[in-house]
Amino acid sequence: MIPLRDTTSTPGIPFVNITLIAVCILVFLYEYSLGTGVNAFIDAYGLVPANVFAPGFSAGERIYPFFSSMFLHGGWLHLIGNVLFLYIFGDNVEGRMGHTRYLAFYLVCGFAAAGMQFVTNVHSVIPMVGASGAISGVLGAYITLFPKSRILTLVPIFFFIQLIHIPAAVFIFIWFIIQFLSGVSSLGRAADIGGVAFWAHIGGFVAGLVLVRFFVRGGLGAVGGGRRFYH
Repeated sequence: MIPLRDTTSTPGIPFVNITLIAVCILVFLYEYSLGTGVNAFIDAYGLVPANVFAPGFSAGERIYPFFSSMFLHGGWLHLIGNVLFLYIFGDNVEGRMGHTRYLAFYLVCGFAAAGMQFVTNVHSVIPMVGASGAISGVLGAYITLFPKSRILTLVPIFFFIQLIHIPAAVFIFIWFIIQFLSGVSSLGRAADIGGVAFWAHIGGFVAGLVLVRFFVRGGLGAVGGGRRFYH
């Protein structure tokens, strides 16, 4: 399923969401400009779980990859997918939280996502990169704040492509189940095999569900059942 847009109008201009998207794109373009040097760049700023407790690293070098990794991407499709989800779901969450709180929420969820992936694959020497952990936190907030919003979704059915409006709660629930089942199946996988960081998605999503109430202006009671900005 590929989301195309939601039916919830955006209150104001989502400056932070736009900036996060722009930063991810600019950082990726910089990665692309490095040519063969991109591997060294990703090794330095991606999160390598095995390095966190390895000797020879300063405290800063152990911690900053938990944040810097969320602005790196491994390819065009990786970047486009994350930017698309952030564009669709992030603006409304920012509208409910406000700019500063949304930025803090995004970074905290990204950190929690990286931490979850770390503890489930602590010996991995493969750098973890991508904004999807933080964006998963945004999805956790969105399903809480706007469960009745509808997501225009591109759904391939056999040889046909259908455009279907799916309730946000259903779309995000299906997404989470896919992440969870994929994460469970990845447990015990060799630490030197790359792939999708499903546990980062799970950790970010759960963090978003738990933390959203602390970042929404006025608390969840001010949300009005997620109906305030529908059209």
